Amino acid sequence: MSARSSKPHEVVERALELSRADGCVVIADEQSTANLRWAGNALTTNGVTRGRTLTVVATVDGKEGTASGVVSRSAVTPDELEPLVRAAEAAARGAGPAEDAQPLVTGVAQAPGFTEAPVETSSAVFADFAPALGEAFARARAGGRELYGFANHELVSTYVGTSTGLRLRHDQPNGTLELNAKSPDRTRSAWAGRSTRDFKDVDPAALDAELAVRLGWAERRVELPAGRYETLLPPTAVADLLIYLMWSASGRDAVEGRTVFSKPGGGTRVGEKLTDLPLTLRSDPNEPGLESAPFVIAHSSGGDQSVFDNGLPLAATEWIREGELRHLTTSRHSAGLTGLPVAPGIDNIVLDGGEDRSLEEMVANTQRGLLLTCLWYIREVDPASLLLTGLTRDGVYLVENGEVTGEVNNFRFNESPVGVLGRATEAGRTEKTLPREWSDWFTRAAMPALRVPDFNMSSVSQGV
Repeated sequence: MSARSSKPHEVVERALELSRADGCVVIADEQSTANLRWAGNALTTNGVTRGRTLTVVATVDGKEGTASGVVSRSAVTPDELEPLVRAAEAAARGAGPAEDAQPLVTGVAQAPGFTEAPVETSSAVFADFAPALGEAFARARAGGRELYGFANHELVSTYVGTSTGLRLRHDQPNGTLELNAKSPDRTRSAWAGRSTRDFKDVDPAALDAELAVRLGWAERRVELPAGRYETLLPPTAVADLLIYLMWSASGRDAVEGRTVFSKPGGGTRVGEKLTDLPLTLRSDPNEPGLESAPFVIAHSSGGDQSVFDNGLPLAATEWIREGELRHLTTSRHSAGLTGLPVAPGIDNIVLDGGEDRSLEEMVANTQRGLLLTCLWYIREVDPASLLLTGLTRDGVYLVENGEVTGEVNNFRFNESPVGVLGRATEAGRTEKTLPREWSDWFTRAAMPALRVPDFNMSSVSQGV
């Protein structure tokens, strides 16, 4: 029997039956992907892949506490299942007591769909998108543009079973589209990206039209020095900054005095005002169009994530409410250490509370400033202030008297997402966006554009 011929829920059940540990969690991830790639206004490759990864968490009780062992393997055959379970048990017995040990989660015995087959994607997901993309190629060719990019669609069905009786299942679609338009001589480049669940809400013609306008802006080139500029950050750039903010919002790290959310003298900044704008940063597993797992899926422990929390229900959480810091991320263990409420991370993020203004309207209200396209190569400089550095890419534009008057050179920036929120003077309309820098790890985001009066362009960059 092959790895693929055995049903995921049966593999989970069999692994639990084989377990000799005091506790056991089994996670089966069934993944399928479909993709298209194109260059120079022509498709180049397409393909479909499928795979399975099995993770076994074994817990062993001892006099000094409970130890855990975690082993993950792909393409596990029925003959390899017992060795995998034994390897996890051996890892647990060879480890010391787990710092994050907690009783395994109990609750609903079996969620709907647990015994059903996994969902799978296929090239059919591009049935409407691909012809529309072909039409965009023709328009771009006629307009003297070359389109490059890729579309990727992934479906992951995750099955979680535990020795305490949990049987849970979650299906997660994830689609990304990245489109670059270039002038034939490659001196001008513009980018647009979209996040989607099924490619039914993606319009290649509209994206090509947007990129054509940006290439037109770039026909005039203006060189500017480094400095602080009034800057309009589009939703994708805001998402990349705030995702890093969330990744740095560990309750335990804050209590231990190691992050921007640590209060001088001890404690955390929960309850402090971070921005005068009435902005709310939140996550919700049931957010329309950005739906994510409604329970914890932890393939490993670390920071504020714990394998002992697998199956823990997730609820809508406000991280910042009307400008005030309300929650930091915690596991059950770190919540107990810090005295903060249990608030595990959730796989989407939304910033709302801005004005109902489009980015175009914000440009029209700008006397002089910069309009960014996106950020990339973002790296942390100082965790204590959450100072980040990175580069602008694929178009920085000069706005004068409410109009874009040309493209300027790229910059390296040095900014803290917390500082950006604190100094922002305007937020626009919240819309679903694709974070460009973090799209391999995090895609479910909805953000407004932000106006920052003094964004720090620390040096000129020669990148495109």
